[in-house]
Amino acid sequence: MIAAVLVNSFVVVLTVIVHYEFLFRLTQLLPKMKVRHRFRIVLGVCGALTAHALEVWIFAFAYYFLNGVGGWGQLQGSFDGSLADCVYFSFTTFTTLGFGDIQPVGTLRYLTGIEALTGLVLITWTASFLFVEMQRFWNRK
Repeated sequence: MIAAVLVNSFVVVLTVIVHYEFLFRLTQLLPKMKVRHRFRIVLGVCGALTAHALEVWIFAFAYYFLNGVGGWGQLQGSFDGSLADCVYFSFTTFTTLGFGDIQPVGTLRYLTGIEALTGLVLITWTASFLFVEMQRFWNRK
């Protein structure tokens, strides 16, 4: 169980660092861009979506590797063990959509739960970031 907590913590910390760095870099980059102010918001959204996609892939790699290691549990259901299925499962978990066609069994359930919570927090953080950026640039000409 300690190994699960350590692995889960590592994956969460890594995704939070990635998210922080993306938003920090966007905060620095957007004001310096020589484009229309409204286009900056579009670039901010694209940057945030890129960050979220990368974070989903980090969790997907964790599922992919842990699924093949004994003692961590596995993903079952409409799952063929491919990285593509792990990415799909990660997207549905990160967004808390959860179609239910792939289910975690064993210790992987803890990573699934923490991914849903992490996704919720990071998506909310992105919404707050974009709101602040919109206030900053929206009314400028």
